[in-house]
Amino acid sequence: MVRHSVLGYTAVLVIGGAVFAFGQAPPPGQAGTAAGQRGQRGQGGQTFTTNGNGGLVDAPGQQGQRGRGPAVPSRPAPRGPDGRVTLGAAVQGRETGLWIGGITNLTNADNTPIKVPYQPWAQAVAQDRRQNAFEPHTRCKPSGGPRQFLTPYGVEFLELPELQRIFIFDVGGPHTVRIIYMDGRPHPKKIEPSYYGDNIGHWEGDTLVVDSVGYNEKFWFDRGTHPHTEQLHLIERFTRVDFDNIKYEVTVDDPGAYTAPWSGQFNLRNVPNDELFEYVCQDNNMAPVLMIGVLESADRSSPIIP
Repeated sequence: MVRHSVLGYTAVLVIGGAVFAFGQAPPPGQAGTAAGQRGQRGQGGQTFTTNGNGGLVDAPGQQGQRGRGPAVPSRPAPRGPDGRVTLGAAVQGRETGLWIGGITNLTNADNTPIKVPYQPWAQAVAQDRRQNAFEPHTRCKPSGGPRQFLTPYGVEFLELPELQRIFIFDVGGPHTVRIIYMDGRPHPKKIEPSYYGDNIGHWEGDTLVVDSVGYNEKFWFDRGTHPHTEQLHLIERFTRVDFDNIKYEVTVDDPGAYTAPWSGQFNLRNVPNDELFEYVCQDNNMAPVLMIGVLESADRSSPIIP
């Protein structure tokens, strides 16, 4: 259990300098080199400030790059034959694109910090994580929940109505796939805990609502340091407000780590003309120091991910 892992840390360790590119903010002075490092893919459309490896830094509320003139109003969200919006980055077969949340974290609707109702042990774990930043995602582990959308290079939604499933493919993580079942099934009575959990979804108007349980404790579910247990239950809401933006909202209910449910949100931006590409985590990771963190017990004799 995560609850017990905090007891194993015997010293306060501090990260020297800023965190690095893979799934993290860029070191000082590197933001200007972003375009030369595979960020800024999709040169035919809008461009954005990236974190040096394709992750948007200023995705929320940023229509175009700074200094490029006024923002162009977004087109309406595309709709399928049934009249409902589609979550694909664009109309399938005519345009391409990916969705990316950038270097951000869950906030209140007015972008103010969330007052998280920690249990005491969970608050201690969160504090330790802030000092160590030894996040599993940076060592090529899958990340369920909000963290899946806050990775470099973005994600793609693939809706297959004939299968009654929606697939979410990510790039800048372990290049995995998450399945959302849309056939009305309930959660299994017995679930083997996993990184992405068991996901069942339905539409409420133009909003996709996803109910997820069955998570393991081997990942961080957002870019913050919030811990969770196997009791984690997420309710996610994806609302495509226009062609370029999806409003992402999530309610976190974990009685093993928090005294009450709590909620947060952020924005996903469409990166036009971008497509999925081959990403092998160890080969493409631009911040290998984050694979092993700063813990004294980490084995630094091999570049292979622990």
